[in-house]
Amino acid sequence: MNIERWYPHYHIAPERGWLNDPNGLVYFNGQYHVFFQHHPDAPKWGLMHWGHVVSDDMVHWQPQPIALTPSEPYDQDGCFSGSALVKDDVLYLFYTGHVIVNDSVEPPIIRQVQCLATSEDGIKFHKQGIIIEPPEGYMHFRDPKVWQDAKDYKMILGAAHESRGAELLLYRSDDLHTWHFERIFWQTDRTDVYMFECPDLMLVDDHAVLMCSPQGMQAKGYDYRNLFQAGYWLGKYAAGVFTATADFQELDHGHDYYAPQSFVAADGRRIVIGWMDMWEANMPSAADGFAGVLTVPREIAINDAGLLTQNPIRELSMLRSEPTTRTHINLTNGMENLYLSTKSAEIICQIDLTQTTADKAGLYLAASGDFSEYAALYIDQSCGRLFLDLSHMASGSDDERSIPLPMGDALTLRILMDASSMEVFVNDGIAALSSRIYPNNSTRAMAAFANTGTLKITKLEHSVLKSMR
Repeated sequence: MNIERWYPHYHIAPERGWLNDPNGLVYFNGQYHVFFQHHPDAPKWGLMHWGHVVSDDMVHWQPQPIALTPSEPYDQDGCFSGSALVKDDVLYLFYTGHVIVNDSVEPPIIRQVQCLATSEDGIKFHKQGIIIEPPEGYMHFRDPKVWQDAKDYKMILGAAHESRGAELLLYRSDDLHTWHFERIFWQTDRTDVYMFECPDLMLVDDHAVLMCSPQGMQAKGYDYRNLFQAGYWLGKYAAGVFTATADFQELDHGHDYYAPQSFVAADGRRIVIGWMDMWEANMPSAADGFAGVLTVPREIAINDAGLLTQNPIRELSMLRSEPTTRTHINLTNGMENLYLSTKSAEIICQIDLTQTTADKAGLYLAASGDFSEYAALYIDQSCGRLFLDLSHMASGSDDERSIPLPMGDALTLRILMDASSMEVFVNDGIAALSSRIYPNNSTRAMAAFANTGTLKITKLEHSVLKSMR
């Protein structure tokens, strides 16, 4: 493995092989546990296991033995995604057992059941078998999310009914072993959505957030540009019923974000981790023996304006080193090399929008020494949007993603750069853009630029982020 090229410094990634959905996020026995969909034998999707890492602080992660391996008739073709819950000092893993019944037809006929595995030490797991069979009319039936409700335990599942389409199904239990179907928890009137994957219900202050990853949602202008989406509805929840108070929103607007899952930290914060890749995306890191990374853990909150916000966990600051600060950068009709590395770095850039007049202005990141290769993060005044453009990168995605430029006089961009990724958090986390990048250079330079006018950066902070290892 060529670790110096694209292997992350502070993001969770497989030591070898493939990673996709985060699973079973939980705090147990004084440690944080992250499981993930994992194919250990090759850097491509295959026979799904549950990989496993643990941490004392959500920053420094240590690999553990594989937690779940396909070994039984009911999960022989994959231990698919699921969740975790702690009860009476026992860690419960809920997952989908996947079996291919007939792959000689298109689409293949499959059977998916919900399964349980338990552990007293968080390392060795004992399978307890099938706990829920699929109801009549459902073939795609997966990704259980379990939580403790007021009087019992609840589970929601992603499903596709043979005639009604995408649904979330609600089950209840008194003991986590015996489950009863309650109702259809959520449906959509969108005819293009055929499946909801990886559902999650987050309770944040007095709000409820129903999060999932719809499949089939068609692009609409600047929105829904990825193959599949990940997003949420804000609303209220009580007694097994969720009521939306706002329309569906994308959780992240970058090129690579899917299957986010949440858990509650030891101090009560709601934390979300997502898969920072996308199905069918170009993944050049496979040549180095691995594919797939997870985002940094993000703190979820609802701000005073009623907007969902997400920001990197505060613990990430322990990786900062070599801090530098520049103020009052004024640039007109040109580019200024800032002579800062972006290979593993945190950048906080504050832009004065009242004094920025350029048609396009922003930052070049992960750039080659001659700035022929770069990722561009910039304001486009002509359409009032903030763009993340990867069309000048040598590998990976080759187009752009964008969000409307937030209202106000100032724009703050918090940017996390790693060896093959970037995560951008806008104005205290009211929006995020996450993308994989595969620079074909070792310089990873950074510059400011302004086209046809002036860029005013009031403050630019840069810190090298140390490796978590």
